Amino acid sequence: MPINVVSLSQQLIGCRSVTPANDGAMELLATTLSELGFSTERVDRGPAGSETPNLFARLGVDGPHLCFAGHTDVVPPGNGWKHDPFQGLCENGRLYGRGIADMKGGIAAFVAAVSSLQAERPLKGSVSLLITGDEEGPALHGTKEVLPWMVEQGHCPDFCLLGEPTNPDQLGEVIKIGRRGSLNARLTVRGVQGHVAYPHLADNPIHRLLAALSELTTRVLDEGNSHFVPSSLQVVTVDVGNPATNVIPAEASAVLNIRFNTEHRGDSLVQWIRDCVERHAPGAQVEASISGEAFLTAPGSAVDALSRVIAKRTGLTPELDTGGGTSDARFIANYCPVAEFGLVGATMHKADECAALDDLETLVSIYRDFLEAFGL
Repeated sequence: MPINVVSLSQQLIGCRSVTPANDGAMELLATTLSELGFSTERVDRGPAGSETPNLFARLGVDGPHLCFAGHTDVVPPGNGWKHDPFQGLCENGRLYGRGIADMKGGIAAFVAAVSSLQAERPLKGSVSLLITGDEEGPALHGTKEVLPWMVEQGHCPDFCLLGEPTNPDQLGEVIKIGRRGSLNARLTVRGVQGHVAYPHLADNPIHRLLAALSELTTRVLDEGNSHFVPSSLQVVTVDVGNPATNVIPAEASAVLNIRFNTEHRGDSLVQWIRDCVERHAPGAQVEASISGEAFLTAPGSAVDALSRVIAKRTGLTPELDTGGGTSDARFIANYCPVAEFGLVGATMHKADECAALDDLETLVSIYRDFLEAFGL
């Protein structure tokens, strides 16, 4: 019998897998997939004693090879729930639980889609799942480290479908075909502390920091392009830690974030920041980290097929979008084309996170249709 998407979703919700906990989520999936004929392997990575739980499963050895990627870890439930966030209660046509939208419901829908197709005929080619337990956290030892292992083992897919909740309000609205890159930088300017009445005996670091920030924030990074909005630099904090009104501080710092499109690379933006800060505050410290580069999966046969099956099942023509935050697609894009489509994300990370039961069933149909359209 095909797997029931609601039942599997409820079982996954019952695993209290708040990052970095696993609480049986990987074991549940491994058992379920093994019963469908998948070969499964844990690919846990990270420091000994605190490894990130990761699962890879594959059915078939030939091409074409479609991979579904997702994560079982969830954010903390917080307060204000009307139901137990880990109970998986159905009420008024909706399933409630932490992670149902982001993204245990998507995982359950894909597994159910495979089982539904298997109930009628053997699958062609290969289908695999790359499931991590660290997407909501640092994402250091999850998808990022499983992908090179997949390549070494001969598991690099032809295309990857990521089941993130891409739709703002209604199932069928959006397919993500790219994401902006993200860069964080901390600027630290040091000066000489002194009395405000004797500024010639001090060196105010705030003035030089503000001059650098003024240049950084007034530059137009780009005008965007056909798939991306203009890149955006935002200062998120300026810190001095000076409680006195008559003291020039010895140090001032600021943190900024740039969400950048495919007109840029992270390293070139970091160099621009360093050059700008050096002009206004020689010797200042710039600490930068790039959590992901911008990428785009150009529309082609796989994305077109996904669009068609979504339109068939929902009556909506999905927008091909690149907005929002980052996802594990930023790692996958370095290995194969990737697109994202999942449930409605309006309640993700909120109290009373939920998904419509009808949407879960429709998503199973969309994923099943896509499996067939992909040649499986």
